[in-house]
Amino acid sequence: MVGRISNAWAARDSSAHLSPYSFHLREAGGDDIVVRVLYCGVDHTDLHQAKGQLISSKTNYPFVPGHEIVGEVVEVGSQVKNFKVGDTVGVGGIIGSCGECTLCNSNFEQYCSARILTYNHIYKDGTPTQGGFSSAMVIHHRFAVKIPEKLAPEQAAPLLCAGVTAYSPLKQFMEPGKAYRGGILGLGGVGHLAVTIAKAMGHHVTVISSSDNKKEEALHHLKADAFLVSNNEAEMKEVINTLDYILDTVPVVHPLQPYIALLNVQGKLIIIGAPAQPLQFIASDIIMGKKAIMGSLVGSMKDSEELLELWVEKGLTSMVEVVKMDYVNEAFERMERNDVRYRFVLDVAGSGSTNFE
Repeated sequence: MVGRISNAWAARDSSAHLSPYSFHLREAGGDDIVVRVLYCGVDHTDLHQAKGQLISSKTNYPFVPGHEIVGEVVEVGSQVKNFKVGDTVGVGGIIGSCGECTLCNSNFEQYCSARILTYNHIYKDGTPTQGGFSSAMVIHHRFAVKIPEKLAPEQAAPLLCAGVTAYSPLKQFMEPGKAYRGGILGLGGVGHLAVTIAKAMGHHVTVISSSDNKKEEALHHLKADAFLVSNNEAEMKEVINTLDYILDTVPVVHPLQPYIALLNVQGKLIIIGAPAQPLQFIASDIIMGKKAIMGSLVGSMKDSEELLELWVEKGLTSMVEVVKMDYVNEAFERMERNDVRYRFVLDVAGSGSTNFE
């Protein structure tokens, strides 16, 4: 409501250094819920956006990151029937769309041309959107999901962006009775969840990484079937033309040709990482094998609900490191160095500097 304040941590410029910041929430309407933020995951896109590195989105400062949000409902609008005060809910990277187009009515609302991003965007009433590194948010009820009681909130947070970003494209490889052979390129916050999801779907999973530093974790902790070092030519040759898909989670610029070669005929290279610079490939590499390069943007609300249900049904876990808000700048630095196993989650409610007013 007007006058209600959310306490947050924001970047003021492209240094991406975050410090305490307060802002007014937009006025809650009849279709909205007010959420007290409990936990929020830390994503590479948060850092890219804070640094002003995303070509597709100029950063508006002050900028509050965070789009893997778990919170408690503290107020519901008069038209809201699917949530009640006290519910634990999740919010991902999209918080609005037109609600009327074919995409919105086909569970592809994340591709709606009128979609509203959780942060660094403008809501329908003209209010700038700010993310979950904050004490509270106002969310249209359509863009929140209920967190199952059996799922710890800090475990749920990474699923709301990283997890569903992997799950949404992997859904196409769920044909009953078919044994898919897939590759997961990059074993970071998204990659470790992608391995877990693909294994839960029954796939033969090969982790592809630039070194063997994570081989033990990939094979023994995440239960991947194989591990491939991308700069080992002998290993790469053994896998040429064998994979049905590769899920590319790498958020920095990298060559595509070595991985296209690993795909079988009609194989798919699915890009879900978001490097700040263009990626390149040789056209004949995909023409000769009828291969495809495609992208995928987060997931629909239906995808998020399905993934949360899968997590509970299969007893899956996210590998997270929970930290307080005042650790966020060090978390950014460590994430940039790939020094986290595998996702930072901020304990927002447990950090005194982000109390809800």
